[in-house]
Amino acid sequence: MDKFLWIYFGVQALILLVLLIVARFKDRRYRNESDTDDVPNGYERTSEVSIDPRTGQKVRVYYNPRTGERFYKAE
Repeated sequence: MDKFLWIYFGVQALILLVLLIVARFKDRRYRNESDTDDVPNGYERTSEVSIDPRTGQKVRVYYNPRTGERFYKAE
């Protein structure tokens, strides 16, 4: 019975670790999706400006009304 508990909790910990690693790589906030600072076609400038908490840079938001996607460009 004791061996079963160690295996059970070990498997649970392994699953949690795998999920955390996958979430880290799939999180879009840490990815730069564009190789250039040019705003893609179809995006409109909004009045929304924020400060990126990781870099401290001012970021302008652009919005694509057709798809609902947002594009963030450092100013």
